[in-house]
Amino acid sequence: QVQLVESGGGSVQPGGSLRLSCAASGFTDSPYCMGWFRQAAGKQREVVAGIVSGAGSTYYHDSVKGRFTISRDNAQNTLYLQMNSLKPEDTAMYYCAASPDHIWTGTCSRGYEYDYWGQGTQVTVSS
Repeated sequence: QVQLVESGGGSVQPGGSLRLSCAASGFTDSPYCMGWFRQAAGKQREVVAGIVSGAGSTYYHDSVKGRFTISRDNAQNTLYLQMNSLKPEDTAMYYCAASPDHIWTGTCSRGYEYDYWGQGTQVTVSS
């Protein structure tokens, strides 16, 4: 019943901006962790950013810190990723993710903290 649907991906020039959205449904309560992962061609999946419910503590991968901002609208069950100063190295498939019911602590910075995944949205940064 749980579904995560991403949108907002596309093609942009270096230095440009993009805003990704993730619509979540099927959760009894808002999940403890929600986050964004990405996987570039020939590379392993990596966490981009995560956000904790309630207090809203956030985690960012060093490569995107200062450029990307993760936010969460619990009333609308929606997750966002504002991506500024985009670089070619940011090119990847971006996935929305959420934690299962048994996760109620942690920094939301590791893959094992998530069990639900969206289908992904492609982000391409090139000249």
